[in-house]
Amino acid sequence: MKQFRVGVVGYGWSANAIIQAINAGPRAQVTKVCSSRPLPAAEVSARYGNPMETYTDYAAMLAAPDLDAVAITGYHHVHKDQVIAAARAGKHVICEKPLALCLADLHEVEHVVRAAGIHLCVCLEVRFSAQFRAVKSLLDRGLLGQLHYGEVDYYHGIGPWYTPFAWYRKADEGVSSLLLAGCHAMDILLLCMGGDVEEVFSYATRSANSVFDGYEYPSTSVTLLHYPDGRVGKVASVVDCFQPYYFHTHLVGSEGSLLDDKFHSNLIDGLDRQRWSKLSYRPVDSGDVADHPYQQEFEAFFASLAERRAMPLCGLADVVRTHEVMFAADLSWQQKRPVKLAEVLDRQRA
Repeated sequence: MKQFRVGVVGYGWSANAIIQAINAGPRAQVTKVCSSRPLPAAEVSARYGNPMETYTDYAAMLAAPDLDAVAITGYHHVHKDQVIAAARAGKHVICEKPLALCLADLHEVEHVVRAAGIHLCVCLEVRFSAQFRAVKSLLDRGLLGQLHYGEVDYYHGIGPWYTPFAWYRKADEGVSSLLLAGCHAMDILLLCMGGDVEEVFSYATRSANSVFDGYEYPSTSVTLLHYPDGRVGKVASVVDCFQPYYFHTHLVGSEGSLLDDKFHSNLIDGLDRQRWSKLSYRPVDSGDVADHPYQQEFEAFFASLAERRAMPLCGLADVVRTHEVMFAADLSWQQKRPVKLAEVLDRQRA
């Protein structure tokens, strides 16, 4: 018997990948599923190879005494209320991104989660990928020196060929290109350069191709970030492109640079500055949830629960800061002006 019993809320595109990732780990098992449509318990149990209870009433699932945590995988607009309900019920939470769709809701979730004392993990799982574990290791060893510039860009055409496009495209569900998908690029830039951003300036645009006309918000944005010590960064979020998925990363430091899976460091004797050296890892090269490093993230989450320590990398503080920077960026392109992060920080927390 595994230590933690988990209920999954929502039974759509990402739920299957999340259930499999939780069940593959050593500490947790999905034992309940809640969906707006009735699900035969026998059918769900057979699919995953263990007994499952099914619900259409989220409150009833939360009331179950044999439930330790919930994984929230459904529509974006319900994330905030479902996280708050779980926290108040004393259940730990895994939540698909985004955590909330506006700044006020983000800070309400933050306050409730802190007051409840539960653990929270948000699926900004690219931090747990082999690629960015390797990149972060390179940075932590100082092999690039002090970064003064970084750019991380998300290119992934999300159009009608994606089943979730029907609701991703809506302004009250997707909100912005950055919140919908480019959040992964923003989160990685903050992982590499730090979250102490002083100011952002963002522009937004959209494709002229009619296939993307369904988007109710600009489907491309580019954001410049300025740090208090003068460092700068850039994040592009492009979901209206026709090209292979590309997670572009370019970091420039005082002792070297990194470009995707290539790097140069002055601190390694014998390297030729005119040629890149190669990092060996499986890159982030797909937007398919089946390829996401959910299992590594969830194993870290349940280990943090078992050992009563903070969730690494994607805990509450990290996630809130990433969302605050994104909300500042969206405010910038909406109001056509630079936005200081002080404008969006939670005054009570600060």
